[in-house]
Amino acid sequence: MESGLLYLVATPIGNLKDITLRAIEVLKSVDVIACEDTRHSMILLNNYDIHSKLISYHKFNETSSAEGIIKLLKEGKNVAVISDAGMPVISDPGNILVKRLIEEELNYTVIAGANAGLSALVLSGFDSSKFAFWGFLSENKKDRISTINEIKNFNGSCIIYSSKYNINDDLNDLKKSLDLNRRVCVCNEISKMYEKVLFFKLFDAKIIQPKGEFVIVLDKPDEIKENITDEQIIDLINERVSLGEKKLDVIKDLSKKFGKSRNYIYDLVKGN
Repeated sequence: MESGLLYLVATPIGNLKDITLRAIEVLKSVDVIACEDTRHSMILLNNYDIHSKLISYHKFNETSSAEGIIKLLKEGKNVAVISDAGMPVISDPGNILVKRLIEEELNYTVIAGANAGLSALVLSGFDSSKFAFWGFLSENKKDRISTINEIKNFNGSCIIYSSKYNINDDLNDLKKSLDLNRRVCVCNEISKMYEKVLFFKLFDAKIIQPKGEFVIVLDKPDEIKENITDEQIIDLINERVSLGEKKLDVIKDLSKKFGKSRNYIYDLVKGN
């Protein structure tokens, strides 16, 4: 018996119309749709008169459900996998399943569509020649610090997912390690009626009464701001003072320019 085909199908991230004609066609034609939350998915499926059989496939049963899906494929059934919003696998279940499909040499494909991270990067207007996606920051403190250090050392735009419960904590933790003058775009309710695209410098980034899901986009870091050493700061101060500028004015300017506190720079000067 010829095995079935598995489709990884992107679904809307907000507006229900953000779905491709091919996605609708596939969802109507498959034998089974595996979804994170059947109640949530029914809103989309009912809107497009899709009546394929539903099964549950989420992060808490991902491994066991993957085996069930493989069994269906081997029986010749075609299966679609969808997440609550956006592309399966990307910060959503699906990665374990794809690895198993490769191991079993079963056929699969992707049905392209909406993605919150890429949409936010486009909305931000930030440098898109080099960027990285970090997903949700870990709740584990050690892993969280490690990830933020990786973000700090990445020389490109950074995309981070966050929830209404964590958005301000995430921004505050980023402030502890990154250049405070780094530009930040926070996107919320992408493609919906009340879509918000907010711009900040990191030091004043804060969301009032957060609702829904968020995407944080950090602009590519200014290499001078990120790589400046204490010795270079001292040299800059001495050079500008020698040219007639007041020391306190220079400290104030460099504090703003390099995202370091005035007290920190003042202590550097006192020690030299």
